Amino acid sequence: MKSPYKGKTGFKRLMNAFGYSIAGTLAAFKHEDAFRQEVVLAVVLTPVALYFGETAIDQALMISSLLFIIIVELLNSSIEATVDRISVKHHKLAKRAKDIGSAAVFFSLINASVIWFLLLVK
Repeated sequence: MKSPYKGKTGFKRLMNAFGYSIAGTLAAFKHEDAFRQEVVLAVVLTPVALYFGETAIDQALMISSLLFIIIVELLNSSIEATVDRISVKHHKLAKRAKDIGSAAVFFSLINASVIWFLLLVK
C-alpha cells in the first residue's frame, strides 16, 4: 500500500516536512513532561554555554549536547506513543522498548554532563 504522503518533491515536500516537524514539536511540548523539562534546561543552559564556553568549539559542544538530549527525548516519546497505540496492556516487549528508550535519554544526559564537566573544569 502506497502512502499518500510519499511522492511529493521539491519545495512542497520541504513545506510538508517543516509542518510535520512543527506539529511534532508542539505535540511533544503539550503531552510530554520530560520534553518540556529538557527544553527549559536547554533554554537556561544555552546562554551559560555561550558565556562560559572559551571557544566556539566549546560552545558548540555544550549546546549540541543539549540539543542531543532533546532529540533523544523526541525519539523516546515517539517509541512510547507507538507502543501505547499498539496496546496499553503490560507486555514484556513493550516494557523493554520503553526501558531502552528511557536508557537512551539517560545516556544522553550523562553525555551532556561529561561534556559540560570537562569543558568547564579544564
